[in-house]
Amino acid sequence: MVQYRRNRAENGTYFFTVTLKDRRSDLLVQNVEILREAWRNAASRVRHDILAAVILPDHLHALITMRDASDDYPRLWQDIKKGFTRRLETRSSPWQPRYWEHTIRDQEDLQAHSDYIHINPVKHGLVSRAVDWPYSSFHRLLNRGIVQTDWACGEAFSGQFGEPVD
Repeated sequence: MVQYRRNRAENGTYFFTVTLKDRRSDLLVQNVEILREAWRNAASRVRHDILAAVILPDHLHALITMRDASDDYPRLWQDIKKGFTRRLETRSSPWQPRYWEHTIRDQEDLQAHSDYIHINPVKHGLVSRAVDWPYSSFHRLLNRGIVQTDWACGEAFSGQFGEPVD
């Protein structure tokens, strides 16, 4: 089996993409409360802060700062995936076995990945405005007055999302 090297930095901040095996599935949004419960239980074992997150039908993105001494995000994702699968009472895991991880380098990188998370439902054609997607931390930013309901709307918007192009 291939051994993947994962970058770890004490109290590091990471961007993750976690995906279902069936990319046509809507399992995550149909069972969003089960996913949230699994995540809460995992958080009691592996401390972390969620800076931004979005749950889409077949995958999720999250921007997380680890708060455990070992930055054990592999255990966090293992606990979330297993907890979700157990609560679904299914025989096989719906998840792809691995996930994408990116270590956040600086404030600009953090903002680009946060924006990517919040624009993702629009990018996938699920809604026309970020504010219209119910399973997103965008609403937390909206409630804090950090963004407006028309964030990223209109032809003039040209945000930098995701990985920078060199």
